[in-house]
Amino acid sequence: MDNEKTAQSVGLIDRVWKFFSSITLAVVVFALISLTSIIGTIIEQGAEPQRNIKLLAKFVGPSAAPKAFQIVDALGFTDMYHSWWFVTMLFVFATNLIVCSLERLPGRLKVARERVKPLTPEQFPKMPIRREVVLKDNPDKVRGAVEAALKKAGFTAEATEGEQGLQLFAERGRYGRLGVYVTHLSILIIMIGAVAGIFFGFNASLNLLEGTASGVAYRPGGKEIPLSFLVRCDDFSVSFYEGSDTPKSYRSVLTVMENGKDVLTKEIEVNEPLKYKGITFYQSSYGFSPTKDSLFRFSITSAAGSKSDVQLKFGESFAIPGTSVMGKIADFSPALGMDDQGRLFTYADMMQNPAVFVEFSEGGAARKSQWILTRIPETWKTPYGTIEFKDLWGAQYTGLQVRKDPGVWLVYLGCLIMAIGLYAAFFMGHSRVWVLLRGEKNTTKVTVAAAASKGRAALEEKIEKVMKSLGQ
Repeated sequence: MDNEKTAQSVGLIDRVWKFFSSITLAVVVFALISLTSIIGTIIEQGAEPQRNIKLLAKFVGPSAAPKAFQIVDALGFTDMYHSWWFVTMLFVFATNLIVCSLERLPGRLKVARERVKPLTPEQFPKMPIRREVVLKDNPDKVRGAVEAALKKAGFTAEATEGEQGLQLFAERGRYGRLGVYVTHLSILIIMIGAVAGIFFGFNASLNLLEGTASGVAYRPGGKEIPLSFLVRCDDFSVSFYEGSDTPKSYRSVLTVMENGKDVLTKEIEVNEPLKYKGITFYQSSYGFSPTKDSLFRFSITSAAGSKSDVQLKFGESFAIPGTSVMGKIADFSPALGMDDQGRLFTYADMMQNPAVFVEFSEGGAARKSQWILTRIPETWKTPYGTIEFKDLWGAQYTGLQVRKDPGVWLVYLGCLIMAIGLYAAFFMGHSRVWVLLRGEKNTTKVTVAAAASKGRAALEEKIEKVMKSLGQ
């Protein structure tokens, strides 16, 4: 009875092993992972339902889009990389890769460990590459020339005496056969890194108004992610291409705070993020959201040359240094434009062409008033001096993409190992060379035989160079 149970157990293990060692399984699972990954790239992961419904409407129409979204969501495609079935496919693919490697690796290792041996007389004529030349010298002197030529070609020869004469033999790239298994290892490392990022990392966002700080980021859907520290936006600025409203670059000055103290300050822009404690803050967007506490910043130079910098809230007044003239902020536009009839209007909700309307007075009597635009220096000139409208601070927010990926270093390591494995698999063929030296009167007959697991043309080119060197 026990023997029957043991036999059944062994039979089950054999069937499971055979299933996971199947090349067909590898192809099918890899195809499924690739196909679902394409779908997961098209469907926005973790986004608001309306965004994906709008996307699906392009494929199935507006009326069928809500139902299509319900099906896609029920199948887990809206959060695919955390779904049980996607992780299961990764596990099956990894298991298949391990089992296939263990199944075939011992044989490859045995072949790789076998050092090249001298050929028998019967084997020389059967070699795929074979050349002969007769040299007018004795075998001892020819041996030195042969060894030098082989070394120049990348081979270090060993020698043995046989019935036919002196035989030299050499090889290179024995372990190139293992390159495919190095590639398999790299794939497993990359998958481990990806899974670590999926389950122990996050991808969130954070909008920070100038002068504000936050200790949490937000996943799509509003779920809070604690950061264990505070990040504050000290300043945000946008530069535009000359003569257009197209942003050229936008920058944020961020400060990290812990225990009430500033520990790190950095100016970030697109492709230049802030990194702290494994969390990376990328500059991704910006917006306009003024509050009653937003501050208008001016740099003022009077006609007499007196200078001052002021910042004040909407409706407040400032003095022109060295004069009795006062200026009051009476109006503001984030994007001031002019129509064909010369009428001013606000053409956008963002600070694309910010302007402030200043009313001047002296001794209580009204004076000339005018619009001052940040991007047009000609508007800074007034009868009372130069007034540069520098910024409306505290009115713009920086949009940050916040990421933590503890497995990214494993992905990079896996990519490096993969490059090594692919190089070994495709460019490090196992090449073997044999040279037989037979003395005949005052000459030496040199017979060269060679074989390569891959790259035969390259090996033949090397053999031709060896023969040419011997002929010289």
